[in-house]
Amino acid sequence: MKLTNTMVALGALTLAATAQAALPMLYEEALARSEEEKIIASPIAGIANSLWFDYRIDITEAQKELRSDLNRADETDDLRDAWEEYAFELRDEREDYVKKMAKKGYRQGTVTVL
Repeated sequence: MKLTNTMVALGALTLAATAQAALPMLYEEALARSEEEKIIASPIAGIANSLWFDYRIDITEAQKELRSDLNRADETDDLRDAWEEYAFELRDEREDYVKKMAKKGYRQGTVTVL
C-alpha cells in the first residue's frame, strides 16, 4: 500500500513538473534572457575601477529585484512587468557602463575569428 501511495505521489510530481515545463515562455522573459547573455563578465580593458564595481552592484540589485517581483506576482501582467523591467535595467546599466568607460578612453572591443 505504501508503495502505491509513493508511486501516485511521484506521478503527481512528475505531471506537475511536466506541466510547468510545457508553459510557453513570455516574450518579456525571452527578451530579458537575451539581455542576460549580454551582461559584461569582465571589466572593459581590464580596468576594475569604481564604474565596474557600480555596474556589477547594479546588475546584482536588478537580479534581486526580479526575484522579489516574481515572488509577489499574482497575474501574468505582473510577470510581464517584472521581466520587462529587468530587461530594461540590464540594458540600461550595460549601456551606461560602456558609455562612461568610453568617455575615459576605454572602448569595449569584440574579437571575430574567421
